[in-house]
Amino acid sequence: MRLSPTTYRRVTFWVLASLAVIVVTGAAVRLSGSGLGCTDWPNCERGRLAPAEISDAPAMIEFTNRMVTGIVSAAVIVAVLGARRRRPRRPDLELLAWGLVVGVVAQILLGGLVVLFDLSPRLVMGHFALSMLIVWDAVVLHHRAGLPDPGELGAQTGPPGPSVHPVRAGGGLLRPLARLVVAAAGIVVFTGTVVTAAGPHAGDSQAARLDLAIHDVARIHGLAVVVLVGLTLAFRKVAADEAAPPAVRTAGRVLFIVLLAQAAVGYTQYFTGVPALLVGVHICGALAVWIAATRLPLVVAAPVSSGELVAAT
Repeated sequence: MRLSPTTYRRVTFWVLASLAVIVVTGAAVRLSGSGLGCTDWPNCERGRLAPAEISDAPAMIEFTNRMVTGIVSAAVIVAVLGARRRRPRRPDLELLAWGLVVGVVAQILLGGLVVLFDLSPRLVMGHFALSMLIVWDAVVLHHRAGLPDPGELGAQTGPPGPSVHPVRAGGGLLRPLARLVVAAAGIVVFTGTVVTAAGPHAGDSQAARLDLAIHDVARIHGLAVVVLVGLTLAFRKVAADEAAPPAVRTAGRVLFIVLLAQAAVGYTQYFTGVPALLVGVHICGALAVWIAATRLPLVVAAPVSSGELVAAT
């Protein structure tokens, strides 16, 4: 069976959605104190794939998360098979799809180490960081799957044909600003994992925590957020000054709105004693910020039609 470019892009969307879901369910495991609900790996208990008792809530929560990992594994395999069946075939899409497979396999192995080392905070931080790297791969794959195939742009002529905005061809400040935003977002995500690793939600009451003052690391994280907000505002201003296409300005606006909402949740959870529910919302927000930030350089570099150029000016 051959896949059209449109169908394959739908596949990549659902792969990205499944990766987002596993981040959320993983957070639920930790925030519910179920990190060691399954005491063994890859089995849940020694000699048993599933929990012995359905009434064992922590074990069932952790086991459910492992089942979701199985669904994600199937999804990334479908992404690879779909890339091979897509017509015309695109080596860049196949490479990105294989990157998802490698990332998920590494994530499964790292997840096993997290359990075997009793939720070591450094391993848990690495687990989340790797998740963000895999999500980045999926965002790039989904974006590139929606771009015209090589040769399509050159084959079209006349006024309606696509052209490339000068800023997107490497001029101006948008490209370097977009990359700085992604780097700043990565620092925000990393410092956020440090705050969580030093905080009360370890996934199990017996799990070790980082020996850091949570107030100090929270301030560092907050400073990183301020820098990211500043860079996002700078991006939006340059996009307006250089008459960037609507898609670029929309991407900057979406990131700014998500950042404001995330900051509001972050400060609320800090001043209310870090309740688990708000931490969960904050983790979802971190995922949204990361996706919105990683889209910026992709949108800046994307081809744009002459109609968009007229609308931008």
